Amino acid sequence: MRQLAKITIGMVCVWALTLSPAARGADWANWRGPNHDGSSPETDLPVEFSQTQNVKWAVDLPGPSAATPIITGDRVFITSSSPADKKLFAMCFDRTSGKLLWQQQVGTGYQHPYDNRSTFATPSPVTDGKVVIFLYGNGDLAGFTVEGKKLWQRNLQDDYGQFTYQWTFSASPTILYGQLLVQVLQRDQPVHDIGKDGNESYILALEPATGKTIYRHVRPSDAKMESHEAYSTPMPFEKDGVKQYIVLGGDVVTSHEADTGKELWRWGTYNPDHREQWWRVVPSPVIGDGIILACAPKKAPIFAVRAADGTLAWQSEDRGPLTSDVPTPLFYQGRFFIMSDVRKALSRVEPATGKIEWSIELPGRYLWRASPTGADGHIYCVNHHGEVIVVDPADGKIVAHNMLGKEDDDGICASIAVANGNLFVRTNSKLFCVGR
Repeated sequence: MRQLAKITIGMVCVWALTLSPAARGADWANWRGPNHDGSSPETDLPVEFSQTQNVKWAVDLPGPSAATPIITGDRVFITSSSPADKKLFAMCFDRTSGKLLWQQQVGTGYQHPYDNRSTFATPSPVTDGKVVIFLYGNGDLAGFTVEGKKLWQRNLQDDYGQFTYQWTFSASPTILYGQLLVQVLQRDQPVHDIGKDGNESYILALEPATGKTIYRHVRPSDAKMESHEAYSTPMPFEKDGVKQYIVLGGDVVTSHEADTGKELWRWGTYNPDHREQWWRVVPSPVIGDGIILACAPKKAPIFAVRAADGTLAWQSEDRGPLTSDVPTPLFYQGRFFIMSDVRKALSRVEPATGKIEWSIELPGRYLWRASPTGADGHIYCVNHHGEVIVVDPADGKIVAHNMLGKEDDDGICASIAVANGNLFVRTNSKLFCVGR
């Protein structure tokens, strides 16, 4: 196997390797972490770091991707494109050393023919600790053991028809209640002469170990044109013993029974009369204190829906700082933290009322589109250039400003993952393991 990773090994903290599993904390098994809200119980994380300071290891990657690193035990999984030879890779690194443990080519291709902003390697992987799943924007979906043995592979476009998206399909898969869920919310007519009239939006539930379909639930909406499209991921919610998941897109929020996909309730719309035809949704829903945040596109408000019954609790003011076109909000320490890429603001919000407790301006000239991460009493945010700021959630003070990107880096969108006392930060060309 061709070695694509050049490994730079930094300081090794021997005491960290002797900690018990309980002391090491939680894995980061899906793109929004152990609580599905961007937060982690990890402690003793570094605040100040650079490309050399507090770096345990760094590896070169074949190409760019917005996929968040996924960590279980001593393994780090990552998806990568390869612009040089148009290959799509599933990769696994040793968490303690950065050594490449295995690499598999899953598919071919690089970008959507009408989208040069993303790659097919945008969706994040997901694992249950035994099986790891990789999904790509061309529809390739594959399951491996954590040791790298391929268990199954299929292509969603071959199975259910061409994707009809203005941009690159990039919804991350997730494993909830023992099922692998893949959300395909797409427009119901051709786009760029791709697809056909009557295309259905659907949620697919599969067996993680076999890839066998459990059910395919069709999710209709009255949205128009691009407003059908969503790049979000379902999030879990349980009430009175009923296991559910929440879906955002197509102008509405819906709750679904996990075992069957049956729709339990529907709230909408953030797009009155469906008059906006170009309101694709990128942020996933985030749930905290029984409130679901739904981020309407562009510079539209944030809507807070009660998870118990699907009624509206509050919405933010028009043209205020509470809006997000791309980043998914964070729920941490009993508060929502909403990053606005279009207002260049980070705000702390009370879940029950929507009251803004503080709001700060995000620094620099580059976009902030990666979703924020909360851990060890701090909020970690990374921008398109690879600048990482560390924010105090109590008052919004920026306590550190770190640089991991290269001079010419732009378009970095992967959120920061946290596990085993380390931060895992992906730039366009490298994966960093940052720790004390």
